[in-house]
Amino acid sequence: MTEIAAARGVSVADYMAAANAHYYATRDPLGAAGDFTTAPEISQMFGEMVGIWIADLWTRAGRPAFRYVELGPGRGTLAADALRVMTRFGCTPAGVELVETSAALRSAQLSRIAQAEHHDEVAALPSDTPLVIVANEFFDALPVHQYVRTGDGWRERMVVRRDGRLHAVPGDVPADDAVPAALRDADEGAIVETAPASAAVMQACAFRLARQGGAMLAIDYGHVGPAAGDTLQAVKAHKYADPFADPGEVDLTAHVDFAPLAEVARRAGAIVHGPVTQGALLRAMGIDARLAGLSAAAPDRAEELTGQRDRLVDPDAMGDLFKAMAVTASGWPRPEGFGMAA
Repeated sequence: MTEIAAARGVSVADYMAAANAHYYATRDPLGAAGDFTTAPEISQMFGEMVGIWIADLWTRAGRPAFRYVELGPGRGTLAADALRVMTRFGCTPAGVELVETSAALRSAQLSRIAQAEHHDEVAALPSDTPLVIVANEFFDALPVHQYVRTGDGWRERMVVRRDGRLHAVPGDVPADDAVPAALRDADEGAIVETAPASAAVMQACAFRLARQGGAMLAIDYGHVGPAAGDTLQAVKAHKYADPFADPGEVDLTAHVDFAPLAEVARRAGAIVHGPVTQGALLRAMGIDARLAGLSAAAPDRAEELTGQRDRLVDPDAMGDLFKAMAVTASGWPRPEGFGMAA
């Protein structure tokens, strides 16, 4: 990865894509020994609530045959917990389809879900049944383009090597048309991010749902834009790091703007629900009742379990920062935990 931007600058998006491709291909980054911990690794209750969400929706949809799909499923922890709960309701998918390119993570996933089939992209998913798609902390790792307002107008931020290290600097080519119209009058120095790679994945999923039937649940940290701001960040060993200091050896993410994802889903013919906060969704699905049951079964773990629940739902932890958005095919019921469809 040391050759990144060595000869000439690359966009932040290309830099992020190359760095994360190397990062995920060469390690299991999750857990205490890794660089970060996702909600399914914090508590089994997270995956169980997702499983209840799916089982409830499937029941009200008439119990059709369907395939469980997960995008970027990490170690397979969420899928294993969700599928276990779904089975208790008789909700057994016709197949488990995991969209994953990392060989290291594919191995970890198969150790938990032996029957899973792997795919490199959404386009490779089966087309014979409705799909129920889960994307937890997936979109945040997809590359973003960054544009900065300069005295000469908007320019795309480029990553260049100077003085032996990488820096993000304004490029030379005008980029006003790439910035959303609502943000073009931002102050000089403002940074705006766009995520065409995320939009393309959402479009592919929504097209599948509109054609095959089914639903999608996307959970990630972010906002409902448009909004200006530099949200690119790096994490290593559970601490924030310089995104440009060690390419390919740190986890690079950016906040997800749910507004453009919702718009492309609608244009593809699907129905959008939410976003709502992660805390509100988990409480609606019964995480407090599940906590009570787990604590009664293991009183010595009650404090630990309560701490896990609090981390997932409290507003000052993950509860408000993380959002959940659902996308459904026309004719499918409104998912539990969401208000009226948008």
